[in-house]
This record gives sequence, structure tokens and C-alpha cells, in this order.
Amino acid sequence: MAATTPSLLVVSAHAGDFVWRAGGAIAAAALRGERATVVCLSYGERGESASQWLAGKSLADIKEIRRAEAEAAAAALGADIEFLDLGDYPLLESPEAVARLVDVYRRVQPTVVLTHPLADPYNGDHPAAARMALQARVLAQAIGVANSDGSFPSREEIIGAPPVFFFEPHQPEQCDFKPNVLLDITEAFARKRAAMECLPAQKHMWEYYTQLAIRRGVQVKRNAGPNLGLPHDTMGEAYMRYFPQVTGELA
Repeated sequence: MAATTPSLLVVSAHAGDFVWRAGGAIAAAALRGERATVVCLSYGERGESASQWLAGKSLADIKEIRRAEAEAAAAALGADIEFLDLGDYPLLESPEAVARLVDVYRRVQPTVVLTHPLADPYNGDHPAAARMALQARVLAQAIGVANSDGSFPSREEIIGAPPVFFFEPHQPEQCDFKPNVLLDITEAFARKRAAMECLPAQKHMWEYYTQLAIRRGVQVKRNAGPNLGLPHDTMGEAYMRYFPQVTGELA
């Protein structure tokens, strides 16, 4: 396993998901000088681009539009971005798709992974992305699992066991989302808002996710205790940690 510096990997089912759900975490990592990489499994071209279809755009045109929007959003956050173009509605799980994700893990060497929760009755693409992200994380640790080109990894390519956090879905109650991590994104929120505004086809989401950040910010303050001096306008994001935390001290 290679010695790694802080590296955030975000596995997003569609081209906009990473912005709404994890934009604050991505921007905060970039502001700390850490590497942040987003991998979009699809462009959301079929299921999340209704306005473009209604405008008479072709499938190829819609993919280009969504790609350009996502690239602009990632730049606003300070992240690298890549696209696997696996298709959406449905996003189909396959050994080939997982193998490509294994390549991403080994190249990026993440120390933290963010992805969707494992349940979402409204959009099966989201849990499909999560399952592939989790499977690829395990396979990328095994030196006997080949890369997608058939070559076997070097010792330096093998990853460790990065913690995985599920970001908040659009309808958390129906997705059994019970956050156990609240992230203060106050300093990073201006970047998140700028990234949201790179997605004009989903303008109705801008205010929704701004208000959600305000509500989660209230919870950040409430759970941090009364003596930390957090500002009144604290903004937050909510996450669920999937694997146990390993520590030598309870805190």
C-alpha cells in the first residue's frame, strides 16, 4: 500500500448528485489543500434532465450539457472530476463497471470515501452506485484482484481501508437515513452555493439545499455544545458512517 496524503473520493450516481449532497465536504477538503476527486457513474442524461428533453435536445447533446455543468461545479468546489458514462435509469451494476471503479480507487488512493446510502425507494441508481462503490473498495485492497486491463497491481497501488460515509439523500426519512456525523461546512458553503448555481436545469434545488444546510447547521451547533463559539450562521451537512471508527481513545 502506498503512503497516502489526504485524498477524498466521491462516487456519484449522476452528474449533479455530488453537488447537492456533498459539495460542502468536497469544498472543505479543497480549502484544506487536500485532493478531492469526484467520479460520476452517469450523466443523469435520461432520468434527471427532463428540461433538456422537453427542449428537444438529443441524447448526445444532453450528455455534453450535463458534463459541462458538472465540470463547472467541480471546478467551483476545487475538485477533479471524471465520468464513467455507465448510463442511468437504470444504472446497471456489472463486473466491468466495478473493475473500472477499482482502477479509480487504486489511482486516487482515497483516505475518505463519500457515496449514496444503500436504500432509496425513489431512485434505484443511488443504491446501485453505493453497492458498486463498496464492492470496489474491498476489491481494490486485494493484490490478487487484477486491474481492468488485466494487469495485477503493484504493492503501491493497493489501497488501505478508507472510511465510507453516506451523504444525505433527497428524502432521508424514506431512505432510513439516520445521520451520525454532522459536518460544519460554514467556511466552504460559498463554494457549494457557487457549484449549485452551475446546475441551472435544477434551479429549484438551489434554495432547498441552502435551507437544508441551515437546518443541519443548527444541529451542528446543538450537538457541538454551548461553549465552542460557533457562529449563528453555521452551515452543515449530514452523513452516516458505514464502517466502525477505529480509535485508541474515545472522544
